[in-house]
Amino acid sequence: MTGNRYHDPAVETLARSDLDTLIDERIRLTVRYAVEHSPFYRRWFERHNIRPEAIREHEDLRDLPIISGATIRRYQPPHEREFCFKSVPWEAVFTVNETSGTSGIPKSFFLTWEDWERYAEKYARLFVSQGFEAGDRVVVCASYGMNVGANTMTLAARDIGMAIVPEGKCTFPVRVLEQYRPTALIGSVFKFLRLARRMEAEGHPPQDAGVKRLVVGGESFAPESRRYLEEVWGCPVYNSYGSTEGTMCGECTRQAGLHVPEDLVHFDLYDPGMNRFVHDGETGRLVYTTLLAPGKRAGTLLINYDTEDTCSVVSRERCDCGRTHMRIASPRREAETVRIGDIALNRVDVEAAVFAPENMARLNGEYEAFVYGGDEAGETVLRVSVECFDPANVDAGEIEETFLAALLRSVPGLSGAYEDGTLQILCSVTPPGGLELHRAPGRPKRIVDRR
Repeated sequence: MTGNRYHDPAVETLARSDLDTLIDERIRLTVRYAVEHSPFYRRWFERHNIRPEAIREHEDLRDLPIISGATIRRYQPPHEREFCFKSVPWEAVFTVNETSGTSGIPKSFFLTWEDWERYAEKYARLFVSQGFEAGDRVVVCASYGMNVGANTMTLAARDIGMAIVPEGKCTFPVRVLEQYRPTALIGSVFKFLRLARRMEAEGHPPQDAGVKRLVVGGESFAPESRRYLEEVWGCPVYNSYGSTEGTMCGECTRQAGLHVPEDLVHFDLYDPGMNRFVHDGETGRLVYTTLLAPGKRAGTLLINYDTEDTCSVVSRERCDCGRTHMRIASPRREAETVRIGDIALNRVDVEAAVFAPENMARLNGEYEAFVYGGDEAGETVLRVSVECFDPANVDAGEIEETFLAALLRSVPGLSGAYEDGTLQILCSVTPPGGLELHRAPGRPKRIVDRR
């Protein structure tokens, strides 16, 4: 890596014991701020007979109730006259931001300029950890609408000395790459694959474009799809995780887990019953708490907020890059998980099987999966469709066989149901553009439960 190794070395390399002390101090400050400034939390503490002064360290958060996205929506218009999570007066609000609203009424968030600076700080740290430096030219293929991500990434670029090309989408003309010679792109796996196919069709191989790194955000992905994307573009692909709520974290060049900015963000991982913290290495439900520094304020803060994502702690030891902040595995969305008996099947599991290396000379990576009830009670059918460059000249049975073997390796718990016939797994090929999701409005789901 050239240039500075850290954006804020004093914080990013803080000793574990000092970092834990800092986290506990900021939890106390955040709780105090919530009591003084958040209409929701003031009532919440009273309703649950919580003594805010008794919350002294992060372990104490386990004794507090957990809130959800539904809680936020319930305490804003049209259900309430006011936005109960707004924690500053209107004159202090810099922007109003909303989530996509795919699960109902969008959740509203109110950001002060301090919030923007904190969000930008998180992105600046992860960009520097991925090798970005002054003079980089970055095409941002993420939305510049009500979602805060692309905007605060752009603000982060200011502090690094990077130039941003704010395309917002990956459908920009190929000439943009030829004229500005960007050194990095920010977007999603499938946006990058589609862009690569357009470039190849126009006689511009992606590996010749001079792009040094891709940053993927907005969705989790399988290691297999990362490897394929790296092969197509000829550069490393880095994972990031962020939300309007402020959960931004990302991989460093070691690609050994996503670093969490623990001085600004606190994560706890709970068991499925949401009763206890899970041990490091175990998969748990990710619960988020805003952390405020002394004298700082937040337009909307969250304490014990269920992100509805799952992940695990990879390590709390110092990373090979020198950073001491803990690393987590790529979070998976609960909304992209279906249950087949007692087994959880996530979209990423299906993706891992689709991108099995043996198949990728024939497939373009696009896929969709549907789960149906079978003819008999207790039976389940998983139907997966994959796009093939030339379906008339491939052995569809061989593709299905490769997919099936890869899926059962990825999710071995499905093997029993598959072997006894209570689970059917069907894989079919379709020409490019043949999937239903291409005709679905908005952001389509790649795994849908139709039982």
